[in-house]
Amino acid sequence: MDAESGAAGDVALVGWSEGDLWLLRRTNAPEMTAHLGGPESEEQLAIRHRRYVQLDGTGRMFRVVAGGETVGSIGYWEREWRGEKVWETGWGVLPEFQGRGLATRAAVAVAAEARAAGRHRFLHAFPRVENPPSNAVCRRAGFTLLGPVEMEYPKGTWMTSNDWRLDLTEPIPGDR
Repeated sequence: MDAESGAAGDVALVGWSEGDLWLLRRTNAPEMTAHLGGPESEEQLAIRHRRYVQLDGTGRMFRVVAGGETVGSIGYWEREWRGEKVWETGWGVLPEFQGRGLATRAAVAVAAEARAAGRHRFLHAFPRVENPPSNAVCRRAGFTLLGPVEMEYPKGTWMTSNDWRLDLTEPIPGDR
């Protein structure tokens, strides 16, 4: 995988750019944010987009492309978790592309990107316990379930999430 794009199966990751605000708006729909506290304001989206574009060595955001179409977004970023720096990941696949395994393939690809970035041994995902599709993505992508945790997201809103962890020093599903 090169610095601009990683691939897993028929899914490619394309680095987030100035022109990707439209995708952020699409993934901000109520049905896409039900497990994340609901849609953000246009101002919040502009701030998030700027943060995605400006990520330096502390993570990367990507458009997920399959069959030549943008199908969603995924990324990894640095966070402090239980006394150590780790990578965290999160994703969203547009409704018309859900149920095809694209999020799982994107999660495998983003794990390879996080591994290539170095810096941290573990990649974590924290889907809400009430979000079966995202929990299934973690399981299918080779993450290990560590158990439920209380997470604050967005700020001021507490939720029970599952802590899934992938050890980036071990083979990632789909590694050749």
